[in-house]
Amino acid sequence: MNRDFNSAIVNDVAHRPWPMPNRPWVMTQTWHDLLFAHWPLAPEQLAGKVPPEFPLDLFDGQAWIGIVPFRMANVGPRGVPSLPRVSQFPELNVRTYVTVDERPGVYFFSLDAGSALAVRAARTFLNLPYYSASMRVQSSADGVDYSSHRLDDRSAVLTASYGASGPSFRAAKGSLEYFLTERYCLYNLDRRGAPYRLEIHHPPWPLQPAQARISENTMADVQGIALPATAPLAHFAKRLDVVAWAPERLVGSRRGR
Repeated sequence: MNRDFNSAIVNDVAHRPWPMPNRPWVMTQTWHDLLFAHWPLAPEQLAGKVPPEFPLDLFDGQAWIGIVPFRMANVGPRGVPSLPRVSQFPELNVRTYVTVDERPGVYFFSLDAGSALAVRAARTFLNLPYYSASMRVQSSADGVDYSSHRLDDRSAVLTASYGASGPSFRAAKGSLEYFLTERYCLYNLDRRGAPYRLEIHHPPWPLQPAQARISENTMADVQGIALPATAPLAHFAKRLDVVAWAPERLVGSRRGR
């Protein structure tokens, strides 16, 4: 186990919306200095952009898209110590929300990372839409300065400064904050086009209200998705430890709720 990874999280399960998988988890991750920047969208704006196997999950009739910059650490297989430059790197996600068999999860439009090795591994084993990017993250007592541009498409850019602007809280079940953050799986298609679910586990998110100044953001534009011309709903999280399981193919699953 990695030295600063909190292995006790696997015993903290009362908050989960469904039981943990009955098989060993295979990977650790720690997420640092994370910004949730969310915008509401009409569901038809995402028509054809999410596989039909994964019905959109809506809150009060709206879809949501999230742009999520953060730093990764402790990334590696279970029982393997962290390795410099391999287990730590910045990441930037563009995501929306779906649900299959009453298990709400995340669908990723893109995942940019500052590690070519992580990009190759995720594309090879999970068929996730990872991209190599040039990324810079500077943290201070005042917040985080974050910049990213994709190496094979320099039009995919995020430049932002963000930080916490209020005390930590735990999202109440049924709230919009809970809907946007408390998700314990992702969905994707494998290399053969078959749908799968990849389960994760972590403690409840230690959310804080956030202030975010986004000076450049084309991460949704390159997906053909136009964000509203409004400030995002913003939340900050300082740190979260996570374990993940190997993906499980969804065979004959019932679509939607």
